[in-house]
Amino acid sequence: MEQSNPIMKFLVWRLKHINDNNFTLIIAGIVGLIAGLAAVTLKSSVHLIQHLLQQNIDITNISYLYIVYPAVGILLTVLVRYFIVRDTPGHGITRILRAISISSSRIRKRYMVSNMLKSAITVGFGGSVGLEAPIVVTGSAIGANVGSLVHLDYKKRTLLIGCGAAGAISAIFNSPIAGVIFAIEVILNEVKISKFIPILIASVCGQLVSIILLGEDILFSFKLTDPFTAQDTPFYALLGVVCGLVSLYFFRTLFKVEGLIQKIKNIYLRALLGGLGLAFIVFTFPPIYGEGYNSIKDLLLGNVTNLLESTPLYGSQDNEYLVLLFLLVILIAKPIASAFTIGSGGSGGVFAPSLFMGGFTGFLFAKAINIMFPTLAISASNFALVGMCGVLSGVLHAPLTGIFLIAEITSGYMLFVPLMLVSALSFVTISYFEKHSIYTKRLIEKGQIIQNDRDMMILSQINIKKIIEKDLLSIHPDASLAELVKLVKKSKRNIFPVVDENKKLQGIVTLDDIREIMFDAEKQNNVVVKTIMHKPPAFVSPQEKMQSVMNKFELTQAWNLPVIEEEKYLGFISKARIFNAYRTKLIRQTKE
Repeated sequence: MEQSNPIMKFLVWRLKHINDNNFTLIIAGIVGLIAGLAAVTLKSSVHLIQHLLQQNIDITNISYLYIVYPAVGILLTVLVRYFIVRDTPGHGITRILRAISISSSRIRKRYMVSNMLKSAITVGFGGSVGLEAPIVVTGSAIGANVGSLVHLDYKKRTLLIGCGAAGAISAIFNSPIAGVIFAIEVILNEVKISKFIPILIASVCGQLVSIILLGEDILFSFKLTDPFTAQDTPFYALLGVVCGLVSLYFFRTLFKVEGLIQKIKNIYLRALLGGLGLAFIVFTFPPIYGEGYNSIKDLLLGNVTNLLESTPLYGSQDNEYLVLLFLLVILIAKPIASAFTIGSGGSGGVFAPSLFMGGFTGFLFAKAINIMFPTLAISASNFALVGMCGVLSGVLHAPLTGIFLIAEITSGYMLFVPLMLVSALSFVTISYFEKHSIYTKRLIEKGQIIQNDRDMMILSQINIKKIIEKDLLSIHPDASLAELVKLVKKSKRNIFPVVDENKKLQGIVTLDDIREIMFDAEKQNNVVVKTIMHKPPAFVSPQEKMQSVMNKFELTQAWNLPVIEEEKYLGFISKARIFNAYRTKLIRQTKE
């Protein structure tokens, strides 16, 4: 209690001297600064690990150690996860969205550090994933916990989660606008114009930390060399559709391969097999090693020869068709490598792999057009950059994030028109096949997040266990009608669950069932409860999603349904109780 006194004194002082809006702006700036510092720390840690590992290769002259490193990184990450941070595997941003939806925007404190530690090991050792998702999780966790520390309500905690995400993206890419757009488009479901200001402040603060501590040493940047020409517009439109299809391939391959790996229940065997699978892919296609930003830069600069190092094709760069086939196979193998990394226990995100896939897609597309139409000579670097935007937009279902990220990391808006075109067409294409983003798909399927439906979002936050009614008087199936009549006199309810000695629900009796016979003395002695009971129209589980419960009420037209867990009777749940809980939560959210 003594430790909390300074905070409580500060909060009391704040209430007297700083209004809520100004206080939120100050806290948003602090969250942005801390998230930016976390991003710089993570990036520097990864580069340090990569430098030390490369130094080891230089000293030992064992050049193929880079094949072993990713597998070692996955094993180390698994050990750290289960013995140090005690975390669960999975996509980090999905966890943040779940926390916003069903945990009142409360995120465990360990997530402020655990994702940084795990991803530093995974990516530092060459895992084929990115740093962006882990640092977004870290920034979001910082926002949520700072909000809880200063006693902010649900809506403001949610806003600070967005601030943390914006500060992290801004710092790691030196792209403040993309940070803001990402927070609004991916993390937050609804944001009023007035809420933009805290997110803007957090994003700017994150960028300032990055500029001061890292200077120009950001995660990825590229200076445009070729101008945009309007005559290339039809090809950009076609590229948009291709990017949507590539996004779909990435999306489904990642889920499929992850699912197959996770069928292996032994965590160490899973890590070993996943690491070996990743090692084989890296051995065959070295450009897949790590995040892949160096490979993207080589494509943009036209240094394809660098991608062929340590491969049997080195020296065959003059054979253009063979090189393009090699790059196409890398494109196909990348999501498999990412799935091996994440599914087997590594920590990282799909942000960097999406950019990698997009860069290779755009480059291959441009080269194919130039081969078919030699007189056109379209810019491979421009198409690679726009392809990065297209695939990122498709995978994340975040077209604006893709547009502004590529515009900012190229330090100009020369490609703004093709970026908008490709991003829009890619999003429309993948949306035809996949309605939800890679982050929200599983949550929506499980009913843990509802988009664009405020009623269902509020209902999903109601815990069935907290609204179970246990005041209904139960009776044994072998009891007489006379015993039941005695309960009727005591009860304030008109439903009587029939429960045996093992607490199993055998049926129910309502007042309407016995109204005509309850005062008949002969029947009171001769009629047994089990002969007049009937089965309820449906049962409810305490773990059931509220959407499913409401569907049962709708189908049965009932007002009360029994709750059963492991065949044991727990009580009843009523429409009236659900509506009261809904109204309470709605009023609370409106006040907040």
